[in-house]
Amino acid sequence: MTGKEIREKFLKYFESKGHTRVPSSSLVPHNDPTLLFTNAGMNQFKDVFLGREKRDYTRACSCQKVVRAGGKHNDLENVGRTARHHTFFEMLGNFSFGDYFKKEAIEYTWEFLTNELNLPADKLYITVYKDDDEAFEIWNKHIGVPADRIYRMDEKDNFWAMGDTGPCGPCSEILIDQGPEIGCGRVDCDPYCDCDRHLELWNLVFMQYNRDESGKLNPLPKPSIDTGMGLERITAVVQKVPSNFDTDLIKPIIEYAAKLSNKNYGDNEKDDTSLRVIADHARATTFLISDGVLPSNEGRGYVLRRIMRRAMRHGKMLGFKEPFFYQVCEFVSDFMSDPYIELMDKKSYVSKVVKFEEERFNKTLETGLKIAEELLEKYRENKEIPGFEIFRLYDTYGFPVDLLQDIMEDNGYKLDLVGFDEEMKKQQERAKQAWAGSGESFIADIYKKLENQFKTEFIGYENTNSESSVLAIVKDDNETQEISESSEFELILDQTPFYPESGGQVGDTGKIYNENCNIEVLDCKKVGNLIIHKCKLLNGKVKKGDKVTAVIDVEKRKNTERNHTATHLLHKALQMVLGDHVRQAGSLVAPDRLRFDFTHFAPVDDEEIKKIELLVNENIIKNIEVTKTIKPIEEAIKEGAMALFGEKYDKEVRVVEVPGFSKELCGGCHVERTGDIGLFKIVSEASVAAGIRRIEAVTGLEAVKFTQEINSIAKKSALLLKSNINDVPSKITELQEQLKNTQKELSKLQDKLNASKAEDILSNVKEINGVKVLAVKMDNTEINALRNFVDMAKAKIKSGIVLVGSVNGDKVTFLCGVTKDLTSKYKAGDIVKEIAKITGGGGGGKPELAQAGGKNPEKIDEALNHIYSIL
Repeated sequence: MTGKEIREKFLKYFESKGHTRVPSSSLVPHNDPTLLFTNAGMNQFKDVFLGREKRDYTRACSCQKVVRAGGKHNDLENVGRTARHHTFFEMLGNFSFGDYFKKEAIEYTWEFLTNELNLPADKLYITVYKDDDEAFEIWNKHIGVPADRIYRMDEKDNFWAMGDTGPCGPCSEILIDQGPEIGCGRVDCDPYCDCDRHLELWNLVFMQYNRDESGKLNPLPKPSIDTGMGLERITAVVQKVPSNFDTDLIKPIIEYAAKLSNKNYGDNEKDDTSLRVIADHARATTFLISDGVLPSNEGRGYVLRRIMRRAMRHGKMLGFKEPFFYQVCEFVSDFMSDPYIELMDKKSYVSKVVKFEEERFNKTLETGLKIAEELLEKYRENKEIPGFEIFRLYDTYGFPVDLLQDIMEDNGYKLDLVGFDEEMKKQQERAKQAWAGSGESFIADIYKKLENQFKTEFIGYENTNSESSVLAIVKDDNETQEISESSEFELILDQTPFYPESGGQVGDTGKIYNENCNIEVLDCKKVGNLIIHKCKLLNGKVKKGDKVTAVIDVEKRKNTERNHTATHLLHKALQMVLGDHVRQAGSLVAPDRLRFDFTHFAPVDDEEIKKIELLVNENIIKNIEVTKTIKPIEEAIKEGAMALFGEKYDKEVRVVEVPGFSKELCGGCHVERTGDIGLFKIVSEASVAAGIRRIEAVTGLEAVKFTQEINSIAKKSALLLKSNINDVPSKITELQEQLKNTQKELSKLQDKLNASKAEDILSNVKEINGVKVLAVKMDNTEINALRNFVDMAKAKIKSGIVLVGSVNGDKVTFLCGVTKDLTSKYKAGDIVKEIAKITGGGGGGKPELAQAGGKNPEKIDEALNHIYSIL
């Protein structure tokens, strides 16, 4: 039985038992600021278990993509070295939300394992929580598992909790005895042993209590079920292979990587470990990037970068000199796109991101090797590299610790790994404090409560106004029956034409009124099935249950529609001009402008900008009808519709298409025909993060106003320069050259002036402990002139120390020069650093010449005189 067949068999089995098949959620958790990555099947149902959200089903099953490479579940360093550890894996799970409980959950588990997968019943062992007599009885008397194959475990192993307080309950695990040839080999080996012989297959969580702040367990009114079983693990058992890596879910990736490296998997354990690391990390990398995570130096991006660089490091160990990992990720995209359709249109993008990171890592290795050489020189006396130096190389440059260890050991050096671990702990603590979670704003409990009672119907695609009923009124996160004083509050209607902020498009504004009230709508947001109108009462009063008329600001909506359709045209034009790796990474669609963030790895030059603008405007001039259709997501993706990062799509999706040019999944508001956009003009292009660029643009009358303003500026510039518009750039270049030459002449005159003063200044040389010292103040002198003076003074006194200070506005600059014969005893960097402290600054540099700055000009004389005390 293949892994693919096991995945499908599991889902179909639970569908036959009345469960709704729910697609895997993104690896980037939504509405959960506590999680780095989705690390369990229950994550997407967390609010359902907590009672904050209600679904239209009470039983669910899923195959959830999971990453465990940070925080509590951090398997990164074990991956490749063991049979079971992964950064990415698939978790099969079935869930009950107050529907069935222990008896049915246990029955389903046993039937699936023994009847559907044909696992031998006499090889299956059970663990239960020590006090859970109910579960023991069901396994023993109802299912028929002998009592001597049911083990009672303590709270650490068999009691699950969502947190210190909240839903919790006992667990029951199903294990399989893989035989004496696996694991520790002891005759008395049993499920209490940590070896691999008795392998855990499935964990059933019986969520039956709510733990309060005092620690008391209170029975839940509707107990629930949460289960999890690793697909790779159960596949290894069914296929009778010793490791998850030997299953048909992962081995083809290993074999592909082996082929690229001209190795044979199974020939050499060291190479095999590297191949397993590469295969696992390629899966994690491909899925994380496909879900919108990009390698960076913080948060999720930092973890992704570590995963990628660990794989690349193992590639170096296999002999790869050039980028290779992107090819393995391309293979993963093809290999796993059947169950995960989101990989289909992200393949090129993932490949480009990975290759770019590989090229950066190769440069990092070059830099790191140079720094390693410097460390060899710096610590040659005690031949031990301190922990903070190891951490700096690892954290700042991404230089692998194991590579540094090889280099140092080859040269007879030791590494302070204890100190390194301490620095890592500090970094993890800093990361915890800085971690902002999913980036989702907090949703007040009142809205989660109201979501279970009401639903708002959006009718704004076809209508600009509606006759509606007030379902609820919220003020200061509390429900109220009436608003009668001028203030801000939130309103929930049964139906509305107001589009809530979503997918980058800002929420509509407008008014809500009846004969008793006049309300201004300031913004509009969505929470689950509710559309929340942020309002201000202008006059009168509004009550729950009132009939009202809701009217959007039509002009603003039309302008927003222009900008939204323009982002779709821009997205496609960017792909056509820059490459199909371009993907939207964020956007803002407002009435007055649009902002579009996209993945690209170099600045977009002027010629490319012109081509992009031309493509967009060509499709505007064609006045193409913009179609909006609803269809199954699989069908839409197969037809080439682009899905956006971070968006959660239903089974049925809305496809917005400009036939012959652009096709995207989008729930936003759009023009009827492209000609309605009028004109498209790019205002700016810039970098916002590594591999992310941003374009800001305007459309319609805003684009006309912008081009008029640019034209006006060009005319004024031409007038000031006494030239025509076309000659403005060359005229400015000519003036810049003239200014540069003038500055050179001024600098020469300044040097001559300083040289003429040098003889007088040298009369101020003092001798301290046999060393000639010159300390001089030269205000309002630019840095190059100061540097030239220090060089001249050093040449004049032949042996000694020169210190010069200058005040420019509210800033102080110091330069210190030490003649070469004295640098073994006096270092310019040390001197200038101490001098600058007096003026509230700091600095440093080379032994012969160093520079520093300060921010207290009134203390410059005291600082200059301090040099005599130093010596």
